[in-house]
Amino acid sequence: MRLKNHLFWIIALVAFFIDQLTKYWVVQTFSLGETLPILPDVFHLTYVTNTGAAFSLFSGKVEWLRWLSLGVSLVLIALAWFGQELNRWDQLGYGLILGGAMGNGIDRFVLGYVVDFLDLRLINFAVFNMADSFISVGIVCLLIGSFQKTPSSGERSR
Repeated sequence: MRLKNHLFWIIALVAFFIDQLTKYWVVQTFSLGETLPILPDVFHLTYVTNTGAAFSLFSGKVEWLRWLSLGVSLVLIALAWFGQELNRWDQLGYGLILGGAMGNGIDRFVLGYVVDFLDLRLINFAVFNMADSFISVGIVCLLIGSFQKTPSSGERSR
């Protein structure tokens, strides 16, 4: 059996590893609560933990979030493995979402919280991580793909 949706699998693995490596680096380099101004009052690296969803939503509700991460991951894996060949935007979007969901899901199952460190202070935004970023960019990719012209009858986009 030939593996379908190669870009999906590559993007998912790369996103997952980037997320995990950056979180590992932060945990090894910073003390909890420590901040490093990259652009003072604009962008800092700040090590915090988050028991909520992306961008600290639903803080303290980690139990159902770990199962949500697992469920999303399994659905996306099944979609790419058993479903039809996806177009490039869908592979990119779903791959980024899977990588992010797996990254935060692993944290929730193993640690009971997610490591966050990207701190956009210019707009007083919640501290977040690479997985959150990958999920957000993945959603944008899916939106872009949905706005592309639908193929005429009998054609499929790739």
